[in-house]
Amino acid sequence: MSAEHSTGSIGTNHPQVMPPPGQALEPDPAAAAFSPMESRRHQMFPRLTDAEIARLHQFGTVRQWRAGEFLFRIGESAHGMTVLLKGRVRIQQRDALDRASLVGEHGPGYFLAEVGQLSGKPAIVDGEAIEDVEAIAIPPERLRALLVAEAELGERIMRALILRRVGLIERGKGPTLLGRSSEPKLLHLQAFLRRNGYPHTVVDADTDPDAGALLEFSGASPGDFPLVICPGGAVLRAPDPGQLATCLGLVPEFDPDHVYDVVVVGAGPAGLATAVYAASEGLSVAVFDSLSPGGQAGASSRIENYLGFPTGISGQALAGRAFVQAQKFGAHLAIPLQVAALHCGEHPQRIELDDGRQIPARTVVIASGAAYRHPSIAALERFEGRGVYYWASPVEARLCNSEEVMLVGGGNSAGQAAVFLAAHASRVHILVRGPGLEASMSRYLIERIAAQPNIELHTGAEITTLAGDERLAGIGFRSRDTDQVTHLPIRHLFLFIGADPNTAWLRTCNVRVDEKGFVLTGADTPHEGPGPASALETSVPGVFAIGDVRSNSTKRVAAAVGEGAAVVAQIHAYLARLARPEAGTLAM
Repeated sequence: MSAEHSTGSIGTNHPQVMPPPGQALEPDPAAAAFSPMESRRHQMFPRLTDAEIARLHQFGTVRQWRAGEFLFRIGESAHGMTVLLKGRVRIQQRDALDRASLVGEHGPGYFLAEVGQLSGKPAIVDGEAIEDVEAIAIPPERLRALLVAEAELGERIMRALILRRVGLIERGKGPTLLGRSSEPKLLHLQAFLRRNGYPHTVVDADTDPDAGALLEFSGASPGDFPLVICPGGAVLRAPDPGQLATCLGLVPEFDPDHVYDVVVVGAGPAGLATAVYAASEGLSVAVFDSLSPGGQAGASSRIENYLGFPTGISGQALAGRAFVQAQKFGAHLAIPLQVAALHCGEHPQRIELDDGRQIPARTVVIASGAAYRHPSIAALERFEGRGVYYWASPVEARLCNSEEVMLVGGGNSAGQAAVFLAAHASRVHILVRGPGLEASMSRYLIERIAAQPNIELHTGAEITTLAGDERLAGIGFRSRDTDQVTHLPIRHLFLFIGADPNTAWLRTCNVRVDEKGFVLTGADTPHEGPGPASALETSVPGVFAIGDVRSNSTKRVAAAVGEGAAVVAQIHAYLARLARPEAGTLAM
């Protein structure tokens, strides 16, 4: 997408009247004032010079479209980037009822694309020629080559692609989610789309005037909630994130004959760092994750002690930047796909997906992190998604606006969540089992919590009971010092009590773990190959472990990123040994 003349704010959701073909579109002053993206429109929609366009010819081919033809359509296969030479193109979004909303018009010197085209994802807007058009068509693989080869121009293009996706997210549209606002499955799908940076619209079945029309259109009933209406009209009844991702064309295909140099399992900070460094150095890389980029760090509302971000950055924003960076260098990112097993008794090794497909790889990097720990509290599972949450995103913050909430945990993730929730909730109760926060939380967060008048810390405390019918309605907690039990009518409980290693998929391979299930590496484990293991190599040659899943690792984002970078050098050394028959291993 691009816009030579704005139809108003990227943030407006109101359909607009189309002008006659070729007529300039006047900005909407009210809409422009509404959107914080308006001040960055010069970066979102840069006009290329003749000299810059001349440099782009080598990356694509010149094509023509007649007036009325579509250059690309919502949901259809990827088109890459289109650089306009002659004529004008109209960009539109469509909602679930096929109502058009104008994004903009553009003419010669502008380029049409957004960040999804780096990896060849289906288009999320329509591009229609309103005059005869001539343009340079640059496919996704050549677009990635352009961004690397043309550093200064590539930086401007990349910034525009990212900002355009942000703008489209502000506008909404995309798939429509219909259901009741507090329904756990609906919240889960919202969180999936939000964390994957995908534009969408949520329609509350109880209050939104469009709900009846959508039910009639879909032929569904309230018993089918949540409903998802994908671009193109396909209707999903109570889907899981994998089914939704398939409907949106987010799940990639794989060539069963292609052997990757590196397969990374997990797209948290460690896994994404591996992808960026390995792909930028010419290795063939695939990354798998069952949910979204960022891992547990991706759910952090604000990380304030990560080097280079003095004002802080949200975990989702940091993960999103790394995700795009990995795509830029050609890494194949497959989200959401669940890895079921690792088969490491042969060369190449194979990753088995839960749908039965097997992906061959010369090396495997275990970056699967840890899964949220579930405490032993009666009725906990019954209230998960119905008042009990394991992360604090804007979705959950809206649910508990102006209400009291309780948060359990004394680590940095808990501290970040408490400060974030304090801006929305009337009061935040923090429960910790120990005597204070000093042993487990960074000083800046302790000071931030102490400065918030609506945060109350309960030390030496633990939850005893959860009450409610369909949803959480009350919490009982006991003071370990006095044995007194307090009951509060709190409807929202956030649990940040640590995590257990996500290593069940390694049972088919002899990767050694410690007594808690974290993966042993380097000198901490016997090694099956010739010579000692490298520092991040597991007991199985060619299988490495990094980040939170690794035994004795430092549970910090910066440490995970550092290990993701360091493991690439060790992968190069391993691949070099494989290439030498005298190393005692068959070359592949």
